[in-house]
Amino acid sequence: MSGTHGKKTNANRTRSAAVPGSTPLRALDAQQLRVLGSVGREWRRVSAEPEVWREALPVDPDLGALPTPAQITPARFGRVVPVSPFGPTTSRGAAPPTRTPAPPAPPGEGPTSPVPAPLRPSGAGGRVRRVLLGPALANTAIARERMRKIVALPVLSADALSSVAYGPEAMLAVLVLAGSAGLGYSIPVAATIAFLMLAIGVSYRQTIRAYPHGGGSYIVATDNLGRVPGLIAAAGLMTDYILTVAVSIAAGVAAITSAVPSLDSSAVLLGVAAIAVLLACNLRGIRQAGAIFAAPTYAFVIAMLALIAAGLSDAAGRDFHRVPPPPVDSTEALGVLLVMRAFASGATAMTGIEAISNAVPAFKPVEWRNARTTLTWMIGLLVVLFAGIVALVHLLGILPRSGETVLSQLAHHNYGSGPMYVFTQAATAAVLLLAANTAFNDFPRVLSLLARDDHAPRLFARMGDRLAFSNGIILLSVAAGLVYVAFDGRTASLIPLYAVGVFLAFTLSQSGMVVHWWRLRDRHWRKSLLFNAVGAVLSAVVLVTAGITKFTEGAWVALVAVVLFLYVTTHIRRHYDTVAAALRLQRHSIELPRRAIAPRVEVPPRSVESSRDPDHPRNPEAFARTGKAGEREEAEEVPEEIRHLTLVLIETLDRAGMRALAYAASLQQPVLVVHVSTAAHEAERFRDQWRLWGDHLPLQELLSPYRAVIAPLVNYIEALHHQRPDLTLTVILPEIVMCQRRYSALHSRTARRLRRALRPLRKVVVTTVPFHV
Repeated sequence: MSGTHGKKTNANRTRSAAVPGSTPLRALDAQQLRVLGSVGREWRRVSAEPEVWREALPVDPDLGALPTPAQITPARFGRVVPVSPFGPTTSRGAAPPTRTPAPPAPPGEGPTSPVPAPLRPSGAGGRVRRVLLGPALANTAIARERMRKIVALPVLSADALSSVAYGPEAMLAVLVLAGSAGLGYSIPVAATIAFLMLAIGVSYRQTIRAYPHGGGSYIVATDNLGRVPGLIAAAGLMTDYILTVAVSIAAGVAAITSAVPSLDSSAVLLGVAAIAVLLACNLRGIRQAGAIFAAPTYAFVIAMLALIAAGLSDAAGRDFHRVPPPPVDSTEALGVLLVMRAFASGATAMTGIEAISNAVPAFKPVEWRNARTTLTWMIGLLVVLFAGIVALVHLLGILPRSGETVLSQLAHHNYGSGPMYVFTQAATAAVLLLAANTAFNDFPRVLSLLARDDHAPRLFARMGDRLAFSNGIILLSVAAGLVYVAFDGRTASLIPLYAVGVFLAFTLSQSGMVVHWWRLRDRHWRKSLLFNAVGAVLSAVVLVTAGITKFTEGAWVALVAVVLFLYVTTHIRRHYDTVAAALRLQRHSIELPRRAIAPRVEVPPRSVESSRDPDHPRNPEAFARTGKAGEREEAEEVPEEIRHLTLVLIETLDRAGMRALAYAASLQQPVLVVHVSTAAHEAERFRDQWRLWGDHLPLQELLSPYRAVIAPLVNYIEALHHQRPDLTLTVILPEIVMCQRRYSALHSRTARRLRRALRPLRKVVVTTVPFHV
């Protein structure tokens, strides 16, 4: 186990490494920039000149770097650029500042080049992950991961289009309670829902125009209505996305069991397996998931259009005379409340309409224009399919019944049990199982926005190896799987929970757009305001209707989930605000020794015996050989045999980071500061802050185009170790120490992960400088 020295923390307190994080580097405000300059002047007063620190470095820091942006341009025939852990390239994203090169090691004091291969290969877990998910994608590959309209339409519209498989049936299941009289209202209710689809679709076209970089309900409501309405909209959206996965999987499994009744007892197992497949596919990235899911969606559209055409052709042969439905006993009185319940149930066919406005950045340029075109096609197809299915059900007199879906009955009526029936059921099952992919695209994106605004743990703001928000995808899969199992995979049990969340988000989003146009008042603002106002009113009507009529059937669960979400996110934001306030730089908050700090560069005396004998344990070359082979133990047992290099890993120049720098400098050993940036603009921002502070210590910036933090650090430290195996490398990290354990999940555990990764390396010490909050 790696040793530690210096400042230790209470073992009973929660620890969370503050550096180096994976969230974007945040800009300092004007007041913090002034204080940073003031702290830099204090450093200049008590510390040695920067050149002294640089000349004291016993290593050449420009090694072991990941590729520069110019080196990670995707190749012609692939999006993946292989990364060699070590190389001679500089780690800076831009031209490095002039630096006095580190002096070469004296003869016999250890090799400086070439840099050898890594100490150990990737672990078994890493190799399995690469086989299942594929190699990591560089940041520059994100443009190629974006979707064309022909791919975006099935990927982002699968949820909305597939809902025609259960939306009309949910509406009829309520109307049939009033007998034949209730069924007579199916056409008027369906016509109202179709009009609502058009109104909401046109409203979201205005949203995309106003927010060309992505304007989901959370962003629109937050910008125009405030933080709390934005969080409520996000709660509705995320509840809807979780239920989208559960309901889509349940409906897809129902389509399978309608065709193969013997599988009904395995419905829950089939649904869980489908969620696992969706998880694996989406972890591979947006474009690969789109390529997988495009075909089933198009197959479903073709199957539905063919079914509608066949049904209407058959009805035309009998002059569109309606086939009377079988007699139904009335169990409830026909009234306004029952019709409103049917309207709210049928409106579940609108879920997923907002998906395109949420995912505008996922389109190829011009993003907003392609998104609007895709949305128009989606709304057109949705209205045609919904109206066509309801018309066929009305003309053929088909009623919902247990054991077989309405679509299965329609297909049986038109095709019998032939190949077209099998194709229709297979396409329906496939698109319903894969329709949940819309939620897998949007749920992690909304969660990442919440994390960037400090309303969710910051780990959800990080993209994974495949340029997808992997942590959010995993969370969605787990939550949807639990809901699916809890309700035994039954669509009828899940539908009542469904409409509240999505129409809550619709209402707040469209209301926010009304405020937006009223404030902006640009060209055509009155027309845009009217469209959004109509959408807001209609969405509010559905929301109130669903909340009242379905409250006892399960809508209360969605409402409770929204309240709990609001409670949790506000407390997370309050915690992050508290930590940020504690980390803000303050004048005279950095305690530095009053004596001048300068590195000790004298070389300890060595005996003639150790310098001449190539196999003596004090000879660094001998130690390098024996250390690799594992044939001898480390020989440093007295102070004069230990030679130091201190590495300080810094994420931000806040109070915790400054305390770690001051602690490292006070040891009077050669110091090298290492900063990992996941993007070139972040590296430039940190470099500007570093110069403002005064550039008092040598800095090495590592640009990690694959968004990883631990791996670049481990590779770089291994490179330094191979360059000078005689040195003892002391790795220092600032660490936030929380007194309340429940907040531990809100902070990264970089120190623990780094210590575990570096444990196999000899002569590497990892220590933390705690900052108590």
